[in-house]
Amino acid sequence: MNPNKLFFPAIILVSGLLVGLISLVSSPQVTLASAPVDLPAQEIVVLHTTVISNKYPESVRRWDSLIREKAQKFNIDPNLIAALILQESGGDSSAYSSSGAVGLMQIMPRDGIASSFTCGDHPCFQNRPSMQELYDPEFNIEYGIRFLAGLINKHGSIREALYHYGPYDVGYRYADIVLDIYHNYK
Repeated sequence: MNPNKLFFPAIILVSGLLVGLISLVSSPQVTLASAPVDLPAQEIVVLHTTVISNKYPESVRRWDSLIREKAQKFNIDPNLIAALILQESGGDSSAYSSSGAVGLMQIMPRDGIASSFTCGDHPCFQNRPSMQELYDPEFNIEYGIRFLAGLINKHGSIREALYHYGPYDVGYRYADIVLDIYHNYK
């Protein structure tokens, strides 16, 4: 075999690997949506900022004071809550999903469509607030943050908490989407 025939493909391969490595190293953050990387709870739970990034759309930033107040109460970065709201409702306080989730943080209520979901021999969401309560932005944000904080405490990490917060049929993809938004918008 002629070694000259391998020289050009080898140069192309090495160049491609170098460019890829340089872009990974120089990139401020690399996002792998399907990567099984888990963030320790303290990386995001500790209140990093008292303002919501201007990168979020106005539809989310309009809830800035409520998000900051409630996030501080539960010691969660308000930008994580803003990311969750952007993903869940786009900042629309009257959002209602086809599965029955309500409001800014898309909480499943005890009534409406959600009342038909059963867990064993009882309704899954029987201890949840009503739709009427969840359409109130202040109540929705506080309830959603309290719920997320409880999941963080229970599961020990943000990614696990978001996995359990999101739709059951989406899995870690949901958690990774919210974390991508959080990292890209902060």
